[in-house]
Amino acid sequence: MTNPADLSLPEAAAALRAGTLTSRALTEAVLERIAALNPRLHALTHIAADALQQADRADVLLQTEDPDPLCGIPVAVKDLIDVAGQTATSGSRVLGHRIADTDAPAIARLRAQGAVLIGKTATYEFAMVGPDFTLPDPPARNPWNTAHITGGSSSGSAAAVAGSLVRLAIGTDTGGSIRAPAAYTGCVGLKPSYDRVARTGAFPLSPSLDHTGPLAATVEEAALALDALTEHPENWRPATARLGQTIAGLRVAYARDWFAADPQASPALIRALDDAASTLSLLGAQITLVTLPDYAPYEAAASIILHAEALDEHRAMIRNHTADYGRPTLQCLAFGAAIDAQDVAKARQAQTRLTAEMLGAMEGHDLILTATTLTPALPFSAFDGEKAVWTPMRTIAFNLTGQPALSLPAGFENDLPLGLQLIARHGDEDLLCAAGHAFERATDHSVQRPPV
Repeated sequence: MTNPADLSLPEAAAALRAGTLTSRALTEAVLERIAALNPRLHALTHIAADALQQADRADVLLQTEDPDPLCGIPVAVKDLIDVAGQTATSGSRVLGHRIADTDAPAIARLRAQGAVLIGKTATYEFAMVGPDFTLPDPPARNPWNTAHITGGSSSGSAAAVAGSLVRLAIGTDTGGSIRAPAAYTGCVGLKPSYDRVARTGAFPLSPSLDHTGPLAATVEEAALALDALTEHPENWRPATARLGQTIAGLRVAYARDWFAADPQASPALIRALDDAASTLSLLGAQITLVTLPDYAPYEAAASIILHAEALDEHRAMIRNHTADYGRPTLQCLAFGAAIDAQDVAKARQAQTRLTAEMLGAMEGHDLILTATTLTPALPFSAFDGEKAVWTPMRTIAFNLTGQPALSLPAGFENDLPLGLQLIARHGDEDLLCAAGHAFERATDHSVQRPPV
């Protein structure tokens, strides 16, 4: 008999509706899985004391005529986002043992739909940099090889999904913090259009770049979660609207030079992305090699905005709690101190120009295909020294433009996952998920599971 914890969200939802499975039984199975594996993965930092009571309430809701798709489904939440009655420390000593009084609006939507908010997942401190072994909670570990990082800052959310502790977790993404961990751990990460999901109730890193979204085992599950999270859903096309439909005729701009020309790009990654383009072509998509605007200006403008806004968010706390911050976080915030108002104004002007250039480069195309990260996950040993370690990615440009972006598994190098990234225009998550879902079903990357 299949362990309920291994059922996909659609499978679990069907069983819950049919009455062949209860939310309590599903939640118990997930809690058992967490108890068995979390000591090795450090994915979750807090388990909800009322998880089974939540499940019992969901079982009542499941008796209604038309329960929501996530009713009765256990969901883990990044410890940057408030969940009433659960820890809310943003992975830092600075906030002590803070317990959230209320749900963040996005979480309130999940609770109202009957989701079981099973616990909080590890994050890099205040969603900045890591891994940092000096913090109260140890860094989450990559289920494919626990000597390797998951990437950040939604590190625990990725480890929880990839390690099959949960099928769905919620994260945040300011420069790639959903997509990079998804790529490094072989799961699906969906950064929605800016402001599709409410950002309030999550500790801000850079409000003009922050996004909240799902990490899931499959594209379909990520799309279901996004629809559940969506603020004012009447204003958005459902992310699930085109799942299972043909992608024949979909116009995909393959931005190969954005990663293949970079000496840091892994040869295995380049081969995996070329194979992905071929697969999409065989599925009927029209693939065109394109040259996107240079990535470096996007990264530079976003970095200025991010660091300036991050320092603004932390000024008061730094004065009183300097010693409580981790060293990497303080170094990150110190960069913001070197940025003045004129720098920010220039970065904002660049943001407007660069967004227009990106949308111009997409003209005649529906989606962009490119890499998420340029290498597989680095080992923890790479972070032992004092010097900051840069993990090359191609993600922050789309925080700057606010476009939706999806990372999904594309292959492996040395038994570590590699990811591809699809990007759409604002509001086109349905196209994004349709293409990702079609690719996923045509390959076996997403069905691979780590040895843990």
